[in-house]
Amino acid sequence: MVSEPISPAAPRLRLSEGRVAEMVGRTPLLRIHLFDREAPDLAVFAKAEFMNPGGSVKDRPALRMLQEAEARGELTPGRVILDSTSGNTGVAYAMLGAAFGYRVRLVMPANVGRERRQLIEAYGAEIVYSDPQEGSDGAILQCRAIQAADPERYYVPDQYNNPANWQAHYDTTGAEIWEQTQGQVTHFLAGLGTSGTFVGCARRLKAYRPTIRCISLQPDDAFHGLEGLKHMPSSIVPGIYDPSVADEDWGGPTEPAYELGRELALREGILVGHSSALGLWGVRRLIRSGVTRGVAVLIFADRGERYLSTGLFGARPR
Repeated sequence: MVSEPISPAAPRLRLSEGRVAEMVGRTPLLRIHLFDREAPDLAVFAKAEFMNPGGSVKDRPALRMLQEAEARGELTPGRVILDSTSGNTGVAYAMLGAAFGYRVRLVMPANVGRERRQLIEAYGAEIVYSDPQEGSDGAILQCRAIQAADPERYYVPDQYNNPANWQAHYDTTGAEIWEQTQGQVTHFLAGLGTSGTFVGCARRLKAYRPTIRCISLQPDDAFHGLEGLKHMPSSIVPGIYDPSVADEDWGGPTEPAYELGRELALREGILVGHSSALGLWGVRRLIRSGVTRGVAVLIFADRGERYLSTGLFGARPR
C-alpha cells in the first residue's frame, strides 16, 4: 500500500535549527557484560545509537546529508526527498521531513519488517515498495528510475554514495567513542550496510591512534536474515565503501547472531536489532581469536522493537 504524503510542501525551519537537529548525537556508551566470563579483562562497550531522536544511528548521516544539500541549494522548498532504504535511514528522513516541512518519498523492499514501515508512515512519508527478492539493490535501482523520470521534482541524498554519510560519523560518532573511552579503545566493530558508520568511525579512530584494530562485519552469505546489512560480494557496492580501512572483515552467520541478540535481551534487558546482534557475534569471535584484554566498542544501531516481526526474537512474519 502506498500512502499519500501529508507533509507540507514548504519547509518551516532550516535543518540547522530546531530541537530535533539538536538531539542527534552524543549518545552514551553502555557497558556490556555478556562476555565477562569468557574474557573478564576485556571491557566491552556499545554505542547506544537507539537513543537518537529517530531511534537509530542513521539519524546522524540523514541530518548531515540534508543539511549540506540545503546549504548548497540542492534541497529547496517544493522538492521531495527521495531515497532507497532498508528502514532506518528512511525513518530518519521521514522524521526530519516532518520536523522541517519537506515531503519524503522512500523506496523499500516489500519484505522489510512492518515496524519500520509503520514508523515511516506515522511521520507522513510515502513508501514505494520494490521487489523483495531483489533486496536493497532492487530498491536502489527503482529509486534511480523514479528520479530519472522526474529529476526536477526530487532531491536524492543517495546515502550509499554520499560522502556526507561517512563524514557525519567521522566528525561525531568516532570522536565521541574516543572521548567516552578516554582514548582507551583498542578494538572497534561495526556492520556494513551503506558502510558509512564503519568507514567514518574507523577513519577517525585510526587518525587518533593507527593501532586501533577496526573490524567490519557483514553477512556470510547472499541469502541472509540480517536486515540492513549488505553481503558485499553479491551486492551493489556503495561508493563510500573503503575496504582498506578495515584491519579485518568478517562474515557472520544469521542464526548465531540472532541467538546472541536474544541472550542479551534475556540477560541484560537490552533489546537490539540485527546489526547489533551481528556486532555481538563479532565480539565473541574476537575473544575466541585470542583477544581477552583491552576495550572493545561496537555499535548498537537501533532497538529490537523494530524487528519483532522478523524472526529475530522468535515471532515469524505473517
